[in-house]
Amino acid sequence: MDTRYSVNPNDFKRYTTEEVRNEFLVQNLFRADELTTVYSHVDRMVIVGCMPVKEKVSLEKGLDIWHTFGTHYFLERREIGVFNVGGDGVIEADDQTFEMAYTDCLYITMGTKNVTFSSKNVDKPAKFYMISAPAHKPCKTTFIPMENANKRPMGAMETANDRVINQFIHPEVLETCQLSMGLTQLKPGSVWNSMPCHTHERRMEIYFYFEVPQDNAVFHIMGQPTETRHIVMQNEEAIISPSWSIHCGAGTANYSFIWAMGGENKAFDDMDNLNINELR
Repeated sequence: MDTRYSVNPNDFKRYTTEEVRNEFLVQNLFRADELTTVYSHVDRMVIVGCMPVKEKVSLEKGLDIWHTFGTHYFLERREIGVFNVGGDGVIEADDQTFEMAYTDCLYITMGTKNVTFSSKNVDKPAKFYMISAPAHKPCKTTFIPMENANKRPMGAMETANDRVINQFIHPEVLETCQLSMGLTQLKPGSVWNSMPCHTHERRMEIYFYFEVPQDNAVFHIMGQPTETRHIVMQNEEAIISPSWSIHCGAGTANYSFIWAMGGENKAFDDMDNLNINELR
């Protein structure tokens, strides 16, 4: 497991490009029959990638659970949200089995002891992208296909940010302890996400960019509003955004991204909005 520690925003101002990437960028999430995990000390969120090909892969594969979490199993005091961004797959969570197609989402509650991932076709394996947050009570493991997501159209073609925010793991869809997740899709001709941008002091956020066309990139902007930095991101990479940082970006083509939040407040609109002319 790769561990990322909290960063002071005053120190961040002096970071080089390499240091910014080392602290916040998450790459190489999907490796055949392996589990890739990154533990962020920002709200103790865990980023997980799994691409089962020939094996059924456990959520705990390769992890020292007691050393990492101080628990007997991964979800003893955690909840997790899972999106499939690859071929058709299957998730087994204790005594339940879920067929997962492209962009399907599954919320798995705290207290689930055994979770495994598998693909239906070795030539087109599933890619399970996951975010786990600490939890204090069990909720209900829930499957959410795209058609059941709460859809919020945003932006406009004239400002190059015409998009649909699909809320999956969200208070208007299901109950969780603190985890919120969704999937935003930009329409052709639109490239800006989350602009005008915002911060939210009471929770952090993680973005996972995908459907970025080959030979294209997303210029992700982060940092305090008056001390911004950018990271050039490729397809299927994630970025950690502390509560003090803005999180927005522009691509060289339209793309999609999965957002995940954890912290003290689950209210989607609990944010401090910023005018574009305030940014530096």
